[in-house]
Amino acid sequence: MTLPESGQAAVDQLLDLLDLKQVDAATFQGESPQTGAQRVFGGQVAGQALVAAGRTVSPDRQVHSLHGYFVRAGDPGVPITFSVENIRDGRSFSVRRSTASQHGKTIFFMSASFQVPEEGLDHHTPAPTDVPAPEDVPTMLDWVERYPERMGLLRSSPQAVDVRYVGVPGWVPPGDREIDAEQRVWMRINGTLPDDPLIHACALTYASDLSLLDAVLSTHGEVWGPGGVIGASLDHALWLHRPFRADEWFLYDSASPSASGARGLASGRMFTRDGRHIASAVQEGLLRRVGA
Repeated sequence: MTLPESGQAAVDQLLDLLDLKQVDAATFQGESPQTGAQRVFGGQVAGQALVAAGRTVSPDRQVHSLHGYFVRAGDPGVPITFSVENIRDGRSFSVRRSTASQHGKTIFFMSASFQVPEEGLDHHTPAPTDVPAPEDVPTMLDWVERYPERMGLLRSSPQAVDVRYVGVPGWVPPGDREIDAEQRVWMRINGTLPDDPLIHACALTYASDLSLLDAVLSTHGEVWGPGGVIGASLDHALWLHRPFRADEWFLYDSASPSASGARGLASGRMFTRDGRHIASAVQEGLLRRVGA
């Protein structure tokens, strides 16, 4: 039993996805991998939208926050056009609006803010201490070998990210996942990235959409797919607090404060192995029950 191609080859494919074609000063074009998926992975379009925005900003300004809405499902067979609006360039901050469109309609839009590096107050809440190291938890292949019948749920999953669940993945069969208020996952880009901070920010944006909504299901012991729940991201917010490398292990510590009206809210904190709080994310998703 094998997963789709992973490792540096998959990372190189991710870098190709993030290397948008520039059409003019404010317009870019991106492609999607041909994996057989019916829609574009949300983390991909968010990461590409951030690439487009970042390319219109002075390189001495680094992204510190982004807020995006998923409006329509993206078509993997059609290029995505990204249009960037310059909202403001101030002395310390630059703000951009990046809109992704296909077939003449918006599928995603994002506001992103960039800042000149500054010194100031510095604190953060501590990282969880009762978490095993990433080398001591099962790999995705370990889980797939245990549940080969669920392999179809992973065929179109991005493999450029090494994802290791401290608990139980959200795609296991119904009944095999206990209620847990905590959702903790070790992640890293599964290869080497260039040193460009924008690339690492875009890669983290890409990865941040992978498991966050699992926290909503975990609160109820629910799973994705037949006999469980289907869902889609509605919006996504990410704050980048400190310098990091997305190709080094970080812990995605997530929980869900609320779910109602077929929507679930999840929030997550990302910590390096040495306990630095590098980023925070919040996402709301559409969650609907499906039959077996």
